[in-house]
Amino acid sequence: MTWLYSLPVLAYLLGSISSAVVIARVMGLQDPREVGSKNPGATNILRYGGKMAAVLTLAGDILKGAIPVLAARALTADAVIITLCGFAAFLGHLFPVFFGFRGGKGVATALGVWFALNPWVGLALLVTWVLMALLFRYSSLAALTTSAAAPLYVAWLSPGTPYLATMIVMSAILIFRHRSNIRNLIAGTENKIGR
Repeated sequence: MTWLYSLPVLAYLLGSISSAVVIARVMGLQDPREVGSKNPGATNILRYGGKMAAVLTLAGDILKGAIPVLAARALTADAVIITLCGFAAFLGHLFPVFFGFRGGKGVATALGVWFALNPWVGLALLVTWVLMALLFRYSSLAALTTSAAAPLYVAWLSPGTPYLATMIVMSAILIFRHRSNIRNLIAGTENKIGR
C-alpha cells in the first residue's frame, strides 16, 4: 500500500499550522513572531498574551504532534511510516509552509509525537521538563536537558532503530534550535519563566 507513504506529507501540513499564530489572531494579540523572543511558541505567548493563550497554544502544538502518529498507527503497523509521520509533523512546526517557514522550536510538538509513539517516553520527557522548569525557572534549560536525555529514554523504553534514530535527530535539532538560548544562559541574560 504505497499510498501510506503520503501520510508524512499530510503530517507535515498539519504540523505547519502554527498554533501560536492562530491563537494570537483569534485572541487579538500581536503576532508572536514579531514580539518578545519572536518564537511562535507557548512560552513567548505566555509572556505577553497570558495563561489562557499559552495553554491553548501548548495544547495545539502537542495535538498536532500526536494526531498524525495516532492516525498512522491506526492505518499501519510499519514503524518507519509511523515515526516518519511524527518527524514530519515536528518539521512542519519548525518550518511551516503556511507561515513563511518561520516556526517554533518544536518542544511541545515533539512531546506530542512521543506521547503518541510511546506514552512512557512522553511521560519521562514531561516529568524531566517540569522538574527542570520548577528547579531553575528556565524554559530553555528544561527543554535542553530534556532533549539531551530523550535518546536515553527511547533506548530504554522504546527500543527499535526507527524510534531511536528519530529521537536522536529530533534531539539534535531541538538543541540546535535553542542555540541563542544557550548563549543567553551562559551570559546570564536568559529570561526566566514568569518574567
